[in-house]
Amino acid sequence: MAELLVEMMLEQFASITRQQAEEGIRLIAGAGQEVERLQSNLLSIQAVLDDAENRQVKENAVSVWLAKLKDVSYDIDDVLDEWNTKLQKLKIKKAEAAFNPLKKVCSSILHYLGCRPLVMRYDIGVKIRDLDRKLDIIAKEKETFNFRSMTEGNKEIERPMTTSVVDLTQVYGREDDKNTIVDLLLSQGSCTQDLCIISIVGMGGIGKTTLAKLVFNDDKVSTHFEIKIWVCISEPFDELRIAKAILESLTNSAPNLHELETVVQNIRQKLDRKKFLLILDDVWTEDQKNWENLKSSLTCGSPESKILVTTRKEEAASAIGTTKIISLGTLLEEKCWLLFSRIAFFGKTIEESNELVEIGRKLVQKCKGLPLAVKTLASLLRCKRTFDEWQNILDSEIWEIEKVEQEVFQPLLLSYCDLPCTLKKCFLYCAIFPKDYIIDIKRLIWLWMAHGYVKSKPNEDMKLVGEEYFDTLAMRSFFQDFEKLTSSSRAMFCKMHDIVHDFAQYLTQNECYAMEVAGVGELELDSTYDRVRHSMIKIQEWASFPSSIYTRKTFLRSLMVNCNYNTNHPKIVLSKLVDPLAYLRSLFLKNCSIEEIPVEIKGLIHLRYLDLSQNDNIKKLPETLCELHNLQTLDISLCSGLRKLPQGMGNLINMRYLLNWKTSISYMPKGFERLTGLRTLGEFVISDGSYGSKACSIECLRNFKGLQFLGIQGFGKLTDAAKVKGIELINKKNLRDLSVDFEGSDNEGHDYEELLEALQPPPNLMKLRLRDYKGNTMFPNWMVSLNKLSRLDLWYCINCEHLPPLGKLSSLEILIIWGMKRVKRVGNEFLGIENDATSASSSVIAFPNLKYLWFDDMEDWEEWNYDITKRGDGDITVMLSLESLEISRCSKLTSLPNHLRQMSTLKKKFVKCPLLDEQRTDSLSSSSASYQLQQ
Repeated sequence: MAELLVEMMLEQFASITRQQAEEGIRLIAGAGQEVERLQSNLLSIQAVLDDAENRQVKENAVSVWLAKLKDVSYDIDDVLDEWNTKLQKLKIKKAEAAFNPLKKVCSSILHYLGCRPLVMRYDIGVKIRDLDRKLDIIAKEKETFNFRSMTEGNKEIERPMTTSVVDLTQVYGREDDKNTIVDLLLSQGSCTQDLCIISIVGMGGIGKTTLAKLVFNDDKVSTHFEIKIWVCISEPFDELRIAKAILESLTNSAPNLHELETVVQNIRQKLDRKKFLLILDDVWTEDQKNWENLKSSLTCGSPESKILVTTRKEEAASAIGTTKIISLGTLLEEKCWLLFSRIAFFGKTIEESNELVEIGRKLVQKCKGLPLAVKTLASLLRCKRTFDEWQNILDSEIWEIEKVEQEVFQPLLLSYCDLPCTLKKCFLYCAIFPKDYIIDIKRLIWLWMAHGYVKSKPNEDMKLVGEEYFDTLAMRSFFQDFEKLTSSSRAMFCKMHDIVHDFAQYLTQNECYAMEVAGVGELELDSTYDRVRHSMIKIQEWASFPSSIYTRKTFLRSLMVNCNYNTNHPKIVLSKLVDPLAYLRSLFLKNCSIEEIPVEIKGLIHLRYLDLSQNDNIKKLPETLCELHNLQTLDISLCSGLRKLPQGMGNLINMRYLLNWKTSISYMPKGFERLTGLRTLGEFVISDGSYGSKACSIECLRNFKGLQFLGIQGFGKLTDAAKVKGIELINKKNLRDLSVDFEGSDNEGHDYEELLEALQPPPNLMKLRLRDYKGNTMFPNWMVSLNKLSRLDLWYCINCEHLPPLGKLSSLEILIIWGMKRVKRVGNEFLGIENDATSASSSVIAFPNLKYLWFDDMEDWEEWNYDITKRGDGDITVMLSLESLEISRCSKLTSLPNHLRQMSTLKKKFVKCPLLDEQRTDSLSSSSASYQLQQ
């Protein structure tokens, strides 16, 4: 997306000019004219890019010109980023001298300010002159296209509506199809073969998966089948992955198995004589041999078991052995209108809507009965309030483009072209993911930030801006299948519809590349990989990382590696990757069996995002890592073998997110106090005092004013409440999430209540976790003032015999209580309501907003009941908003309180609670919900 690249380069020039003025440095040697001409050409190109972007779809010559512009723009951006980085290094050395004046650094600084910068600037000057010549040619070529100069300025990013949300759960026009399929699933009639397989066949965007979900969640279907399983197949077909997904759904845990036959045997055991429903979504393979092993594992179930398939191709339905095909046609126009008007008129007055009905019906006809096209177009028009805006959409030339690959692409293209350039690039970046990939939204935003796509104003938090970007794209229907913990919480994960994914790849062409490596042979990369900018490589078991990457120069800016290694197979040699990946902005190596981070890592000077999480064998990080001055996000969480951080961590001045949960780090290095720009600090590890001057004390947190998430590990090592108050948490106005682990001392003389009272977070805190607290009571005075607290985790507070009065927390939505092993009874004290007949007679609600409640590992808990249902003349209502209840490993608990037994819509999950008088009748909606809560 050339428009954003040009904007980023102009911003880089402005930053360099400002920094050079501040530092008193002159321009690079011998390239002053070229720099001025570069800026001039970029400005003239920027003025016509909006028109060029709109014309590229129908004019191949414009598309080729934009591709050349993008290539040169990337190269210019790399050089400017290198220039900026060298200026940052100079500032860091000056800061080091100011921070530690006793250190004899004068000679090295003089050397740095003397000869070396001239050499560096000359080197950059050579690159600038070469790029100036290339851009000058492109700038002259633009004149042949007679582009229109766009003078209206940048599009504003519309703010998503936060007060209400369109309910898209209602499905239009599929009632008959749903009833037909439900009848087939419930029928007792015998099939002509061992497995009864029903296939929904239809074109992309027609609503096959939506229909399958309707059937899957139907009450009659849920009652009829003992087991329901949903597996997304997609491409490429991977028999082992599919089998493991089926087994994971049956066991609620990921199987650590590597042989297909072993997995198949386990499936047979779990399904033996059970009546099951298996959904196989998005099937593509036409080779019936692919299904032989899987089908044999499914024949052991009840004869009434059924398989429901969705596919675009009848050949794929035949290959799997379909016994009944349901051909899904387009929606009737009136049904399309109902879906369209529900979205497009949302938030508009009756008068505004009536004015737009006639033109709206014309627009619906353009969608040709495709639900995805209707939804996408309506989501775009939801943001348009005037007749003229709707008319412009109707009159768009995009409807006439014949080369667009699929009909649903036209509404997508209209919505895409209406986006500001920053959001266009954020959307296109998602083409890096394979189809049906579960996207971690928080990490996606960090990746957008790493690539410079998120633009924030001074004093505006970049992460919050990124969240607004995501919400806007979601509102436009570019994302779907959102996974939340509660109905009102922010989505944690999402997917892209496969048609939307096809559209993103169509626009990016060769810029994003996802590949899968399977088998023992070496994968050779084709020549087009040399110009790929963003790549994801998925490595299956027994396969190797493509060694050809080690020996070829790439221009990658993103590399994400998903490993499923066998422990004895060759691993990634990270030291060999540095030179080929010199332009990386983000590197994702989660769970890739990395054992050592090489000193050569310093060569990745452009790196902003580095994920090394879940690599257990990493013992240390090299000091050269601290030369990555552009690094914004470092994820070393779950690196259980990591013993310490580099002493030079203070040089990572642009670090905003340090994710270091569950490592073996024993102290924070001296100099860490300079990282006052941190927004997320996974764990500040309090040392035991044996590291002397190497360690940073907890008092340094006083200056971390911008923290939004803070974790403190080893809080039990502190004995002085005054030192805790010195952290001044109450003054951290941006702090939203606090996690405190009291691990570190078995000293019974500790006054844990006093330490907890001294903690005192700010009143606008939204999430709080307390672990290994050893006090007898745990409701400090400040807790009741947390009127925005939406989530509370209490883990292994083993000395508490009673639950605190948490019913007083009016905003609490998620409550997790683990390991309170001395609690025997839960009663009125939990509600925070006193049994006082003289108190106010108005009705009272305890836990008014609680939606998710989870108890675990409370082995002595026997009774859960309340003595009072009234206070004075007023009624007491408890947990009226509760959606999900989970109770695990509470073996002595005999029953639930009445108010929970009477909630018919409550989702319940009981594990290892043999005495409960209710069986588990509902499962939590997401198998990953519990896992995510533990994280």
